[in-house]
Amino acid sequence: MSLENDNIVETAIERRNPLALLGAFQLFRDLDAATLAAIATEIEWFSLPGGACLFEAGAAPDALYLVISGCLGAYTHTPAGQTRLAGRIAAGETVGEMALISGHPRTARVVALRDTEIGRFSRQAFEHLLLDHPQAMLRVAQLTVQRLERSLRQPRSSARPVPRTFALVPHDIEVNVAQVATQLLNALRRHGRAELVWSARGAEHTSHWFHNVEAANDFVVYVADPRATSWSKLCLRQADAVLLVARAEAVPTPWPLPAERIRNAELILVHEDHAVRSGTRRWLDQQPVASHHHVRNEQDVARVARLLTGRGLGLVLSGGGARGFAHIGIVRALREANIPIDAIGGTSLGAILGAAVASEWTHEEMVERFRRTFVDTNPLNDYTLPLVSLVSGRKVTGLLRGEFGEIAIEDLPVPFFCVSSNLTTGAISVHRQGLLWRWLRASVAIPGVLPPIFHNGEVHVDGGAMNNLPVDVMREFGRGPVIGADVGADRAFTADFDGVDVPGIWKAMSWFRARKKRVNIFQILWRAGMVNSAAVTAAHREETDLLLQPPLEAVDMLNWKAFDTAIEAGYRYTRKQLENLPATALDGRAG
Repeated sequence: MSLENDNIVETAIERRNPLALLGAFQLFRDLDAATLAAIATEIEWFSLPGGACLFEAGAAPDALYLVISGCLGAYTHTPAGQTRLAGRIAAGETVGEMALISGHPRTARVVALRDTEIGRFSRQAFEHLLLDHPQAMLRVAQLTVQRLERSLRQPRSSARPVPRTFALVPHDIEVNVAQVATQLLNALRRHGRAELVWSARGAEHTSHWFHNVEAANDFVVYVADPRATSWSKLCLRQADAVLLVARAEAVPTPWPLPAERIRNAELILVHEDHAVRSGTRRWLDQQPVASHHHVRNEQDVARVARLLTGRGLGLVLSGGGARGFAHIGIVRALREANIPIDAIGGTSLGAILGAAVASEWTHEEMVERFRRTFVDTNPLNDYTLPLVSLVSGRKVTGLLRGEFGEIAIEDLPVPFFCVSSNLTTGAISVHRQGLLWRWLRASVAIPGVLPPIFHNGEVHVDGGAMNNLPVDVMREFGRGPVIGADVGADRAFTADFDGVDVPGIWKAMSWFRARKKRVNIFQILWRAGMVNSAAVTAAHREETDLLLQPPLEAVDMLNWKAFDTAIEAGYRYTRKQLENLPATALDGRAG
């Protein structure tokens, strides 16, 4: 075991019935009392403080461990070398038996997620058990199959284990953490049993009391002190997720807590004037966090609760030129059906429409603003000498800055991302921070049509060139079901004429007069820029919980005048799809 001596505390197991404890484990079920009594004498009982390591990946299998109370976390490494929480071992479960059977080194690092009481059953005692009681081997096989089935049944929306216990850590005494805690408790109770624990109630209790509270509830919210007290440290040890709560307008200062414990925390910024102000970057620079949330009211807290518990609905909007206006109708239909949009992301025009949703524009605002920007004026008519692109891009930049101002992505009320194709690295760049208009401009920089965005020595163009439906980015966010809205231009791109050249002046004139299947240089460049992402987009369609593909073949990619037609097509199609949607299709649906 990779434990220091001061991390092990012998458990006062004699105050309980060891036979009853062992009988609760599936591995020992149906064994007679005499056998259980013999096993109990072989078990070493101890307590493991939250954050302490039980064993490391690669360690030799030395024992089977029984979780009496508390919770363990199994951590593995992704192919990219990142550490991820692969699963939890809760009270009443065992860990380590498969390595004992296979003889192979441990495959995961197991750490106490909170103060945990454990029983250690040595390898020698385990082997004797299997030899003397073959039914125990059957139990091990059943446990293995159950874990495999559980992993296969796990919904795609659950990219990360769902936390059950939360520690709210106030930045200072002025933040109204009691109000946030109460609102979070009420929001969690819509999804299961939940209980609130503060220092006056829980500070003097043992780990067994905390185990009973957590066992009786689906969620528990612990409220820490604004200082590094023993109670605050206990809350951190008990928590699956740490939530740092601060007033948005306060001056960011270091949190008086162990840096390693709050490194993967989430930040809640409370806006007391009910309007999200700029300045989030100050907090993110002070304390790097896994993600952040803006809270102004109970609705915002309800969104945080859904995101924390894997019920947050993510909407991903594709690119597609003028067909992207269908997203306005799609969003309208989702809102009318009371389906919350808890996070949003997109590519190209889908990124621009998504930014409007993240800015909480109403349907009327979106129609008015985008009609003004794309219909009343042609954003692509500021032609220039085509050294880098056909148009200068100044007009598009001015229109984006005019509609969105100088707001940063991290200051948007609703979590948002957009993607661009990074020609320097040859990979997608995901933008969750920085000036909104700049990264929207990068996301719509169609190669050859609009000039790239140059930033920190890197070259960014339209995200649709590599990933026109970034469902994978939303999945990586891992906060719940994902709706993908694909209005891409890959279903209609044909021309009237065959051959390399248009033969004859009269045929050429008739070609220019034709109203159907007329292909121009903008369309060719646009389509050429997206064709390489077709296979990626097709794969990402399969990753959605609900795929929306409104019929838009009649809408030309650059026909900005088809604004109302595209909106109506998206709206009618989505309404029909939602009418036929099974009740369980979207776990993020809110009441």
